[in-house]
Amino acid sequence: MFGYLLRFTAPALLALPITLSVAHHLAFSPARALALSLAYATGSGIFSTSMVMCVITLFDAGHKRAAVRVLRQHAPRQLFLIGFFAALGDALTSPQIARQLGGNLTDSLAVFCGLAATLLFAALVLRMRRPVAHLIRNRNYRTRHQHRAVQETLRIFSALWYLPILLMILVSMVHLIGAGEESQQALQRALMTTVLLVGAVFLSTLAHHLLRPHSATDLEHTRPYLELVRSLAHALARVAIAVAFIELLSRIWGFSVLKFAASNSIGRAISDSLSAIGLILLVTWLLWVVIDTAIQEALKPAVGKRASRQPSTRVKTILPMLRNAAKIVLVVICVITTMANLGINVAPLLAGAGVVGLAIGFGSQQLVQDVITGLFILIEDTIAIGDWVVLDSGHAGTVESLTIRTLRLRDGKGFVHSVPFGQIKAVTNQSRQFAYAFFSVQVTYDSDIDTALRLIRETADDIEKDILLSSSLQGPFQVFGVDKMDLNGITLTAQFRTTSGGQYGVGRAFNERLKKKVDEVDNVSFAQYLMAPRPQ
Repeated sequence: MFGYLLRFTAPALLALPITLSVAHHLAFSPARALALSLAYATGSGIFSTSMVMCVITLFDAGHKRAAVRVLRQHAPRQLFLIGFFAALGDALTSPQIARQLGGNLTDSLAVFCGLAATLLFAALVLRMRRPVAHLIRNRNYRTRHQHRAVQETLRIFSALWYLPILLMILVSMVHLIGAGEESQQALQRALMTTVLLVGAVFLSTLAHHLLRPHSATDLEHTRPYLELVRSLAHALARVAIAVAFIELLSRIWGFSVLKFAASNSIGRAISDSLSAIGLILLVTWLLWVVIDTAIQEALKPAVGKRASRQPSTRVKTILPMLRNAAKIVLVVICVITTMANLGINVAPLLAGAGVVGLAIGFGSQQLVQDVITGLFILIEDTIAIGDWVVLDSGHAGTVESLTIRTLRLRDGKGFVHSVPFGQIKAVTNQSRQFAYAFFSVQVTYDSDIDTALRLIRETADDIEKDILLSSSLQGPFQVFGVDKMDLNGITLTAQFRTTSGGQYGVGRAFNERLKKKVDEVDNVSFAQYLMAPRPQ
């Protein structure tokens, strides 16, 4: 900053009194008047440029240095020209200079210099809008995260700062040209409109950050209905800001919306209809938010002391369907009441909808059957999302989704099957509570039964000691012993109680390990089916 003061500001201040002292020894002439004007304009341009650059230099720190470097490289020349032309136009309007050079000439030159200064200023503002925006909005990390509302306001202001300046430049240009009073008033109103818009955006952003949580951590620690109150307050604040903006905007342009709505019959009818529609939308939105919040809270996994009370699969299946049904009902009611407030006779529409619904009901009996069957299946909790089911139609797979009419399965090969509920007569659900891994081992008659049972128990002990497999077990191993004897051999049976779906992994591991143990002994062998030789 002192570098700019010593290099530019001090010489410009010293040059002006020296020029004036020298001018006192010269005779009055047009050349002397023009020289004084140019000297005054040059000194003013240098002085104003150095002052602006001193202010810019104060921001030369940290992450703002890039913007300051751009301004220091490209702004001084245009700043000097702006100050030069502005001061020259001001000097030419002086009565002493006008008498020396002529009134018409000085007036024309003053207008030209003023237009040149304003155009150069507009070009500088447009060219430097991004570096200046960088200086406005960039703050350190702590300030950005502790004062989010201020940071958001600065961000919006940095994107709009040049618009009011450009409007003021436009007003100045019209004033210099000498346009009519109506044009000047229109530009002034445009400037006030821009300022009002920036203020409305600022207030809306401030309300948004004051009435809504700022992070996911705040959302987790906020009660759902307290968040509902915040959302309602935020919506009402934005509506109030919008109404105030419209009223102030209309008054800027010589019109009052509220006065029109209160004094005119048409305006009163329109305002009453809009108020009723707004109230309907507000009540509908509140009902939807309450229902949606309750359903989302019911579906959300519990934390803390209630972590063991997780939502059931039936809740996860039925509640999303109820949420969609509630949304449809609310939208239909809102549309009908809105049409009624607009003066539309909804009675024929309701009657026609009833007739159409009756016709559709008679023509789609299978659809109605699917829907009713599906409702009973969902209410009785026969099937839930994530279950592995086997249908009497031959389809088997994991339940991926349930609609009001169909069941969607994905089988073991990855294929998706969509089955209407009306076609389901019997369901085998293999994913409820627990299952049994049943083992049937057939050995030959010359095998030692005690050794075979010992190998089976040792295999079960290995399964129980396995970390991965033991997580699927829900009870001790049960050996039933000799189940039957037939022509092929002796059948030994046993079982594990496992989690739903865990029986397959336990069964495969048991068979593999039992086969290896039987191969290590000589007095136990598995029975084989022997085919009789064909007669020659």
